[in-house]
Amino acid sequence: MNTIRTKLTALLVGSMLGVLAVATGLSLMLLTPPDFSRIDDAAAAQLEMLIDLAERERTPLDIGPYARIGAGPADGLLLDMPTQGINAALERRGRTQRVRVSEPADMWPIVSAPLSDGRWLIVPLGLPAPASSNQWALVGWIVLVALGTTLVMVLAVRRLTEPLALLQRTVATIDPNGDVAPVPEKGSSEVRAAARAINQLAARLGQAMESRMRLVAAAGHDLRTPMTRMRLRAEFLPEEDRTAFVEDLDELDRIADSAIRLVREEVEAGDGVTMRLEAMVADTCAELAAIGHAVEPAQVEPVAIRARPEALRRALRNLVINAATHGHRASVRVACVEGRARVEIDDCGPGIPEKLLPRVFEPFFRVDQARGQPTPGAGLGLAIAEQIVTRNGGSLVLSNMPHGLRQVLEFPAVAEEPSEAGEDAAA
Repeated sequence: MNTIRTKLTALLVGSMLGVLAVATGLSLMLLTPPDFSRIDDAAAAQLEMLIDLAERERTPLDIGPYARIGAGPADGLLLDMPTQGINAALERRGRTQRVRVSEPADMWPIVSAPLSDGRWLIVPLGLPAPASSNQWALVGWIVLVALGTTLVMVLAVRRLTEPLALLQRTVATIDPNGDVAPVPEKGSSEVRAAARAINQLAARLGQAMESRMRLVAAAGHDLRTPMTRMRLRAEFLPEEDRTAFVEDLDELDRIADSAIRLVREEVEAGDGVTMRLEAMVADTCAELAAIGHAVEPAQVEPVAIRARPEALRRALRNLVINAATHGHRASVRVACVEGRARVEIDDCGPGIPEKLLPRVFEPFFRVDQARGQPTPGAGLGLAIAEQIVTRNGGSLVLSNMPHGLRQVLEFPAVAEEPSEAGEDAAA
C-alpha cells in the first residue's frame, strides 16, 4: 500500500535491519575465535603431570566419578575435537599416550588416559569442551531479532501515525454530497485532537455552505423587486429601446436563477431512486428536438442507475443543449460498460482549447470565443450539471474529438428495480 504508514514502517524496519546486518558482519570480522591449541597444550601439561604421578601410585584410587584409577576408560559420548586436540598436544610434548575425552550423561566431560600397567587414569577436563560450530544458531538469532524489530516498529509507527490514518479514513468516507460523518473522539490525546479538529472543520464547512446558499438565495430574491420595477418602466420606453432593455433583464433573470440553482445543487440532500437511464435520455432528447434543437439518440441500451430523477434530468438538458447550441448538433448514446452506465454526448462544433478544459466546470466560465459566436447564458450550465452528476455518484468528463466535443457521463449500474417514484419521474 502506498501510504505514509507503510513507507515509514518500511524505512524504519529497513534501517534497523541494515544496522543489525552491518554490526553482525563487523563482529564476525573483528572478533577472533579462541586459540584452542593453547587450551589443548595446557590440558596436555596437566595430564602429563597426573599420568607421571599415577604411574608411581600402585594402590587403587577412587575419589568419585570424576577422579579415579580404574580398569577401563570412562563411559559416555566420545568428544572428537577435544580428544584430537589433546592428543596432538601430547604428541608435541613427546608423549605416546592417546587419551579419550567423553561426556557421560548429566556429567562434566572426563579425560581417560591409559597407564603403562593397563589401568586408566580418569580425571575431569579442566576447561569446557569447545562447542561444535552451529551456523543455524546465528541465523536463528538474526531472524529472531529481525522479527522482533519489525513487530516493535509496526506497533510504534501505527500508534504515531494514527492521526494521519484517521484523517485518511475520514476523507474516504466523504459522500458525493460533501457530508462528513462525525468522528468519535476517543483514543490517545493525539487521536482525540485530530478527531476534534476534523469534526470542527466539518461543522464549519457545513455552516459556510448553508451561509452561501442563504446569501445567494437572498440576493436572487432581492433582485426580483428592482427587476420587476425595471420591466414596468420598460413599457414606457420607445419600441426600439424596449426590446434591448427587456433582453438584458431576461439575461439578469437567467443569471440569478442559475446561481440559485447551482448553490441549491451543492447543498441539497436526498436519496435517489432506481430509474431507467435510457428512458430518461430518450425522453429528454425527444423533448429538446420538439422545441427545435438538433438532437438525435444514436444508440440507446437499457441500463438502470440510482439517482434523483429531476436533478439528473436538469443536468442532461444542460449538457444536450450545450452540445446542440455550441456544437450545432448533439448525438447521444447510452451503453453499459463493465458494470457502469455510460452516456456520451457528441457534437460537431470547434471543441474547446485543451488549456481551457480544466476550467470548464468553474461557475460563470465562458468559452464562447473558442466555441463560436456568443450565445445567451450565464456560464453556469456545466457547473450545475457537474454538481448534479457528482452528487448522484457519477462522473462527468469533457474531451475533444477530431471534429467536435464529447461529454461523457458515467454512473454505477444497478439491478433494474425501479420504484414507482423513479418510474413516474422518468416518464
